[in-house]
Amino acid sequence: MKKAVLLVNLGSPDSPSVPDVRRYLREFLMDGRVLDVPWPVRFCIVHFAILPSRPKASAHAYQSIWTRAGSPLVVTSRNVQRQLQQRVEVPVELAMRYQNPSIPNAVKRLASQGVDELLLIPLFPHYAMSSYETAVERVREVAARRAPAMRIVVQPPYYEDADYIAALVGSAQDYLAEPYDHLLFSFHGVPERQIRKSDPTGHHCLKAPNCCETPSPAHAFCYRAQCFKTVAAFNRAAGIPAGKSSVAFQSRLGRDPWLTPYTDQQVAALARGGVKRLRVICPAFVSDCLETIEEIGMRGKETFLEAGGKDFKMIPCLNEHPLWIAALERMVQRFLAPAKAGVAVGV
Repeated sequence: MKKAVLLVNLGSPDSPSVPDVRRYLREFLMDGRVLDVPWPVRFCIVHFAILPSRPKASAHAYQSIWTRAGSPLVVTSRNVQRQLQQRVEVPVELAMRYQNPSIPNAVKRLASQGVDELLLIPLFPHYAMSSYETAVERVREVAARRAPAMRIVVQPPYYEDADYIAALVGSAQDYLAEPYDHLLFSFHGVPERQIRKSDPTGHHCLKAPNCCETPSPAHAFCYRAQCFKTVAAFNRAAGIPAGKSSVAFQSRLGRDPWLTPYTDQQVAALARGGVKRLRVICPAFVSDCLETIEEIGMRGKETFLEAGGKDFKMIPCLNEHPLWIAALERMVQRFLAPAKAGVAVGV
């Protein structure tokens, strides 16, 4: 069989212009795994409550982070693709769940090369229906139409994989070597209802006492539990003392309850509580993007300083860190020789 690799990240507008941002937001928010309400309700929310005003504000935010080469997320993802391609002997393609480079074009290119077994690596370490799940299902949907003979092998979530944790610790090493008072882990938030929907048991997540600390099959699909496992693994590997770190969730949308505590509120509370030197790391993002550069690095810093903090630093995402490229390479090598590696790869 001819094998290949497909990396899939979330996506970005083609430009920071209002029309391109509106197009991106429409595709993103009309995804039923992102805004998981009935289609007529979703259509009305997106087209009548969000799109009339949100694109202008979002375009301004994108303009503040845009580079000459384009969107930081797309540029970084392309660089990762190129570096991984130099280290493996099979084709490596890149696609975005929303906008460009598109999943249909990536699948078409791979099919034209005769690829019939594909390793899909979602660039989301944790399972969430609005990120990991929607990327996987979209690739499967496109492949079923355009390359029905192609076998899709899916890299399982790697939220506590030793290589991923080592890359996270390595990327943060210089920032944690400096004096600091507190380390805040900021994960992208999701609505609480999505945590419950993803629970295959139907009675564990956000229902059982201490649900994330109590072993359950639900944890294989629980974003919240997996985030906490990443934090625990990071703290062990980096030697972070107990009580010197905490967890928060960012980027909430709408009025429904989302995972708490909220990052913006936590940043202010830490400053008011006496934290003067704050470090923030965003492990759910492997590439810096709007949510890390602008939301955390700019607005988060402003919130912290206004609340009395003195020294705020956002730890960059994995981006092109050598340990992250090496982690991706090992995923590919396990796919190319699963029997030799003795590792089962999810399908």
